[in-house]
Amino acid sequence: MIDIPLSEILTHLGEERSQYYNSIAPPVIQTSNFAFDSPESFAEKISNEFEHHIYTRGNNPTVQILRKKIAALEKTEDALITSSGVAAVSIAITSQLSAGDHIICVSRPYDWTRKLIENILARFGVEFDFVDGTNLNSIRDAIKTNTKVIYLESPNSKTFEVQDLRGCVAICQQHKITSIIDNSHCSPIFQNPIDFGIDLVVHSGTKYLNGHSDVVLGVICGSEALIRPMFQREFMTFGPIISPLEASMVLRGLRTLDLRVRRSDATAMKIAQYLEKHPRVSKVYHPLLPSSSQYQLAKSQMSGNGGLVSVEIDARNTTEMNTFCSHLKKFLLGVSWGGYESLYIPFYPFYDRLDQNTPSVPFNFIRFYIGLEDFEYLKSDLKHALDSL
Repeated sequence: MIDIPLSEILTHLGEERSQYYNSIAPPVIQTSNFAFDSPESFAEKISNEFEHHIYTRGNNPTVQILRKKIAALEKTEDALITSSGVAAVSIAITSQLSAGDHIICVSRPYDWTRKLIENILARFGVEFDFVDGTNLNSIRDAIKTNTKVIYLESPNSKTFEVQDLRGCVAICQQHKITSIIDNSHCSPIFQNPIDFGIDLVVHSGTKYLNGHSDVVLGVICGSEALIRPMFQREFMTFGPIISPLEASMVLRGLRTLDLRVRRSDATAMKIAQYLEKHPRVSKVYHPLLPSSSQYQLAKSQMSGNGGLVSVEIDARNTTEMNTFCSHLKKFLLGVSWGGYESLYIPFYPFYDRLDQNTPSVPFNFIRFYIGLEDFEYLKSDLKHALDSL
């Protein structure tokens, strides 16, 4: 796909204003159904629902504008918009697998990705292995004759391990394996996996792409050769759509995507540097900190990190962790991220729960998301909480 200037994508691409009275904001085509001038027109369009408007479960004009923008952001030929990030992950993965196939996934992925692979795909005869994505040999050694997908998160969830995308693509191409990556962490602003040869890129668009904590959505980006059959089969069958109104809200969010993500990134780096020097912080996870063991690899693939920073607090027990968290007043406790508000999520509450496995991180682990607030405002809150220890 031809590179298009970022400002053009965010403000004009896909918006045929002459078709809707030259309004600046795209209209919300809030309809479930579309009418036809004649049986001949209907017959022509129903044979190609991928490109025509028949029924909003398939192709809606407002959603189509969003598809075009996000595909351009990821430098792919097309994109599909789904009702959540995990819906995008599920459709992208299942579209490439059949019973008896094998998938390799990086260790410690997003929890619901792991559950999809372990609990759902396994029921239908799909084999799987979770491997250390930081080691290309671990990936090579896991390949079988029936391996069809290698699934990456770079950086991955919680602890932000980075995979060598060039190396992974070389392995996939050698063995004719489809590569899929979750690029939610960096957003298209800081990383375009297609540049390295990745086949399919998925996002939790709930995060940066929407950016206002008021819409849940996912996206799948790739070549038309992969997206078109995925639309006809999994997407149309499962029906995981967002409404035209939600699409318009995300279109609004995209206007400021570049500004928001860069603001979060800059402040998060300052927060990471502050926490790295604090005596009550045992470890800081941020792939673009020079102290990171993967700094050079991350720097070669990512032009920025975004707003996520994880830490291990120097705490002896969950009581001290609870003391620290209870003194955080300017960070909200929440499970998602990518909006304007700064968040944190501690992992000690997940310990000893009967309904799930023990987390793969220590009890003193906390993930922070740095939003759009000022650095000093957030720093003072962290200092207050750390001083309480």
